[in-house]
Amino acid sequence: YEKRLDCRALGKEIKRRRKAKGWTQEHLAQIVDLTPRSIMYIENKGQHTSLNAFYKLVTLLDISVDEFSTRTGTTERTSAGNTLIVC
Repeated sequence: YEKRLDCRALGKEIKRRRKAKGWTQEHLAQIVDLTPRSIMYIENKGQHTSLNAFYKLVTLLDISVDEFSTRTGTTERTSAGNTLIVC
């Protein structure tokens, strides 16, 4: 199966958790090595980001990605047996 992320909902959760920590977009951007504009687009438009930045964001903000994913159809597995999560 393939997992798709609801990137807009995930972005809203990133924003909620960032604000709960009292962090600005600028502060979070520095920590995860992105621009403040990139953080704004992720939070407000569900914009995609690199896997590295995505991992940093969800790990730093303690977000469970499973809450924002849904199963759809079938897909091929990688040689390692993993499926890709697609926005």
